[in-house]
Amino acid sequence: MDRKYWETIAPKYEDEIFDVLRNDTSGIIVQAIQEMAAPQKTIIDIGCAVGKWIPVLAPLFKQVIAADISAINLQIAKEKYTEYQNVDYVRMDMSGNDLTVTPCDTAICINAILTDSLKKRINFFEALSLCLNKGGELVLVVPSLESKLYSNIIANRWNVDDAHEDVKPEGNRAIKQISNIKQGVTDIDDVPTKHYLKEELELLLTLEGFEVTQVTKINYGWNTEFHKPPKWLKGPYPWDWMCTAKKLG
Repeated sequence: MDRKYWETIAPKYEDEIFDVLRNDTSGIIVQAIQEMAAPQKTIIDIGCAVGKWIPVLAPLFKQVIAADISAINLQIAKEKYTEYQNVDYVRMDMSGNDLTVTPCDTAICINAILTDSLKKRINFFEALSLCLNKGGELVLVVPSLESKLYSNIIANRWNVDDAHEDVKPEGNRAIKQISNIKQGVTDIDDVPTKHYLKEELELLLTLEGFEVTQVTKINYGWNTEFHKPPKWLKGPYPWDWMCTAKKLG
């Protein structure tokens, strides 16, 4: 998932990429943002894509920095949300080696740290701290590895998904998949995507100088995992991890 990938997907973003805001029917993420908000505060939306969170953020904060690696994503967002005058659109590669950013009081990062590259993920987590003032607060959402494995177990045990095929990879593809799963990388629509353990997420943020204040599940319906989930399939439901944290130093 490099810049080329996101520039290519940008015109089809609404159809191709999972909509966390729409699927978080509990409103837990919005509530966490509202609890951090204040009229005098600034916020950066890291990996804003086409700007789905701008209508949530702009009325709550003095200034919003909408940051994304894709220039096309940013242009789409800028053209779509012209009514918000307190939004600045900035192309930014959080996984790059050199990052210049004006720190904000608050930051959100919603399913943006997805790259299968360990080096880029390390850079990204280091950059989270650069985006915040001392004492600044973060809302971070990432795919859950526990949830992904849970869904896979159900699919294989009960053959839930009518499109699911038990295809056993061979040769180099099998070796690559084994190597990926050891670092929590598993495919979403054939794209290698990083998923996180709860404890891993807490450790990564702690190492970057954050105090983790909450880790909770953002639950979704089974239709986000399977084309035709059976009626008997209830909770526990699939989930992402939402983590809130405060920058200490």
